[in-house]
Amino acid sequence: MPLYHDDDQAMLHETVSAFMADEGSIKKQLRRWRDENCKDGFGHELWKNFAGMGLTGMLVPEENGGLGMGHVEAGIVLAEIGRNLTPSPFLTTSVMGVTALAAGSDEVRGRWLPGIVAGDSVVAVAIDEGPKHHPERIACKAERAGNGFRLSGKKDFVVQGASADCLIVAARTSGGDADTDGVTLFAVPKDAAGIGHNSVRLVDSAMASHVTFDNVELDGDAVIGEIDGGRALLNRVLDAGRVGAAAEQTGVAAGAMDMTVEYLKQRKQFGKLIGEFQALQHRAAHLYSEVEIAQAAVVKAQQLLDAGSDRAELMVSVAKAKAGKACNLAVREGVQMHGGIGMTDEYDIGLYMKRDRALAEFMGDPYYHAERVAQLSGY
Repeated sequence: MPLYHDDDQAMLHETVSAFMADEGSIKKQLRRWRDENCKDGFGHELWKNFAGMGLTGMLVPEENGGLGMGHVEAGIVLAEIGRNLTPSPFLTTSVMGVTALAAGSDEVRGRWLPGIVAGDSVVAVAIDEGPKHHPERIACKAERAGNGFRLSGKKDFVVQGASADCLIVAARTSGGDADTDGVTLFAVPKDAAGIGHNSVRLVDSAMASHVTFDNVELDGDAVIGEIDGGRALLNRVLDAGRVGAAAEQTGVAAGAMDMTVEYLKQRKQFGKLIGEFQALQHRAAHLYSEVEIAQAAVVKAQQLLDAGSDRAELMVSVAKAKAGKACNLAVREGVQMHGGIGMTDEYDIGLYMKRDRALAEFMGDPYYHAERVAQLSGY
């Protein structure tokens, strides 16, 4: 498969990039909600605008009112979200949340998918139970209680957890904490009794929550997929989130790079534009090549996911690791080439560095995925 967009995808990119550059800009969204200390960290009006364009339901099956598109198309949106540092629940809701909910029963899909398509609902994904991404260990328990389950435990750094209408929770229904089997996914409504939130603002001004579940009563309709057999579905949700985060990282990298190159064309030092200095030209050229390679890796992973390939899992980790390294290089070079002013809040380049730090940890940092690539390759 060619590692570029077809005509329809190119048209989608053209539409989304213009919309995001205007309505999703740093001034209108990130700086506004950060400076207002918004408890959600994102704008609900923009989320409704996403719905009006059909973006919230991109991955929702057509029979459930969505567009039935794939990860390549979702990645186009995510890259523009990254380029403009737009605060949005798109990744957790329209990508990870929809991936989980679309595998649920008719009751689950009917309850949650229409609200996502309409831009009325937000979904958070509660998986990790510590400061680092480690989905191999799940200790949060869901014990049988009558015709349903009783959920107890905690989840950490659940992005948009306190703002979500529904929490997708990975819980252990049998076996030990590190067992592959015995995991079940649940769609937990926000108003379920026994849920507690300790909200924190992340380095990029997004909101996350340390969530506790104190004997939360759930009926059988809350189950997504198979009881005790949810690991395969969880892995699909993780892969969707990882390749989505990688796509957003390539957008952050491209946005930081473009801003830096523009600065090189304007800033003068010793009577010359600093972009005329060969050392900075070499660094800019190296950065461009790294971003291009990362974008190609992400597109390949998206294509394999959409095709249901057995190689998708490996390529997703390749993409997350490569995008993470390229994004970090872009923001570091950006701040350094801007000089001291790059660390001031007046210039947006520092905001790109903050988004890079948050995305690097989301769904596994480059070191986690480099190790995963080695393991999946037989090492």
